[in-house]
Amino acid sequence: MQISTKFTIGIHLLAAVEYFGKDHKVTSQFLAASIGSNPVIVRNIMVQLQNAGLIDVKRGPGGISLTRPLKDITFLDVYDAVETNSADDLFRFHENPNPECPVGRNIHSGLDSQLREIQENFQKDLAGRSIEEVYDTVYRNISSEKK
Repeated sequence: MQISTKFTIGIHLLAAVEYFGKDHKVTSQFLAASIGSNPVIVRNIMVQLQNAGLIDVKRGPGGISLTRPLKDITFLDVYDAVETNSADDLFRFHENPNPECPVGRNIHSGLDSQLREIQENFQKDLAGRSIEEVYDTVYRNISSEKK
């Protein structure tokens, strides 16, 4: 399994909006510099986060703002927003196990429930982690750099 970089970019983006938003106009260009990514990629992720209701984007002098506190935004919220296949099953099954083979005709019964449980646990774990946890660690590290 591999989750795209859009997930970590989304989390970085939210943390940066929280950190810089009070003192700076946060734009896609500004965020792209922080993330080290192309502004077009950042804008695409911003659209996904906005469509999910996690950020508000105002053109012109407005910039980007969070729609709710970081403690109320989970990893699952970001995952669902930016991973375009997040509604799909985490594991994709090979399509044509051989029904003439004893393993082939029974592999679903042996594996499906376990894979479903793994996916449910993955989603529960993501839902149990907030972006605030990431932000707090980043903020502590920034504060210790200033000393």
